[in-house]
Amino acid sequence: MKLILAVVSVLSVSVPARLAAADEWGCEVLLCAASSNPSWHSVPECHAPMGRLISAMKAPGFSWPTCPEGGAGKPGYEPFSNCPPGWSATEGGVGGAGTRAELSRCMRVVNDCRGGEWASRGIADHDRTEVRRDGTSRVYHDNRSCAYTEYMARPRREQPYYFDIGDETGDKQSRIYFDLRR
Repeated sequence: MKLILAVVSVLSVSVPARLAAADEWGCEVLLCAASSNPSWHSVPECHAPMGRLISAMKAPGFSWPTCPEGGAGKPGYEPFSNCPPGWSATEGGVGGAGTRAELSRCMRVVNDCRGGEWASRGIADHDRTEVRRDGTSRVYHDNRSCAYTEYMARPRREQPYYFDIGDETGDKQSRIYFDLRR
């Protein structure tokens, strides 16, 4: 709420009366996106500008409405949350088989030497990938090592879009996340 008040105060001081319609719409979108408690979904005044945005995004040649007076241009898009502690983001699927350049998986290297327990199960060179019930995959580096690389799908954000909004001095920025689900 404090962030919304800061954005409103910046807009009320710096938005000239002759503001173009696109800028007005962009500022409405910014204000609605900045609403977090409640989200824009629960603010009746936000339904029209956000609905217009969602519809406009489907049109060819769509250009995001901006609000320069609010210190924000086009939003960013970050579809994935951070990996859990001890894991790092990586591309593609198990063993790097993915072709997309996005960091859609999490990985960690595990050295689990408990008397070579897994090696005693007879994992052969050609059978070094194990898919586990929890959705993680293990890739064993060779059949005489107890080290393996574990992969999991990277968690997706509920609110993947964001604006970075500076304070009055422009020194400190706050990142606000929002979604565009109807």
